Amino acid sequence: MKIAENTLLLYAVTDRSFLNGKSLISQVELAVKGGATCVQLREKDLGYDEFLKEAIEMKALCVRYGIPLIINDNVDIALKSGADGVHVGMNDTDIKTARKILGGGKIIGASARNVSMAQKAEADGADYIGCGAVFGTSTKSDALTISPDILRDITNAVSIPAVAIGGVNRSNIAKLSKTGIAGAAIVSGIFAAEDIEAECKELKSILNTVVE
Repeated sequence: MKIAENTLLLYAVTDRSFLNGKSLISQVELAVKGGATCVQLREKDLGYDEFLKEAIEMKALCVRYGIPLIINDNVDIALKSGADGVHVGMNDTDIKTARKILGGGKIIGASARNVSMAQKAEADGADYIGCGAVFGTSTKSDALTISPDILRDITNAVSIPAVAIGGVNRSNIAKLSKTGIAGAAIVSGIFAAEDIEAECKELKSILNTVVE
């Protein structure tokens, strides 16, 4: 395993739809100052060159704060930016291919919404699982929700850490208690907040009581 469970506690996933005139890197720095333990750079619409430039800048920020940077979906960007790893979704590059490209030292996360998918991801070499959507999500219109019971079944079925994702925020995060998760991957619950740094401090405090 290439990522410690406590590194996944408060996993910030970027979304530029909440920028409101601010820069993404400034928002991420606020999240990290507030206690984010890991950052995933997620860009669905940015051109390749812009994405790579942004990833290199984000990697430098994460190095400064001593936390890993994960690139969403794009293995090539992860490789060329020097990011710590990649997260692949169910319709993206498969785990084995990503591992061949990135090598054994990088982190590979994979999405799963049931036990069989999680077990396959682990068998294929994933280092952690992203499970969801646990509360629905505005970032993926086709995301199916999974219950706390399914989340618990997944964490019991694999030996690698799992994080909950999908609509997680300070009002519902306590419902994830006793599911066995290592943390939560949060998008709007962080980046839509008026005070990102303060929100991350609050989220991390709650997560410390949720994660066993």
